[in-house]
Amino acid sequence: MSKSFIEQVHYIRIPVKDLELSAKWYRDVLGLQLLNNTEELSILKVNEGPFLLILVPTEDETFAHFTIDNEQEFSIGFTSPELSEFHQHLMENQVKVEDIKEDNGHAFFHFYDPNGNKLQVHW
Repeated sequence: MSKSFIEQVHYIRIPVKDLELSAKWYRDVLGLQLLNNTEELSILKVNEGPFLLILVPTEDETFAHFTIDNEQEFSIGFTSPELSEFHQHLMENQVKVEDIKEDNGHAFFHFYDPNGNKLQVHW
């Protein structure tokens, strides 16, 4: 195999219906750092790493997840060492969340942002 010229994933773009509401939600509910907020996009930083989420407004009926056999599958997965506490925090903030599941010692759950984008968090 030849050397990869790609160092890392820098950002992922997420479609949103309401940019202002979405930027506040990702900042206030998920605790991400809002770096830039314009009419065209919002840039949020995930913790100390180089990874960014970029929210892009659209009127189209589109999401940051996909389907397999008509079942929604997430594209973006986060990690959290405080999975149960995070699950409770999301429920307290009226976020649509699924139950915590375990698969071979791997705990995870899915949740949805205000735009219907399906996300996962695991530990």
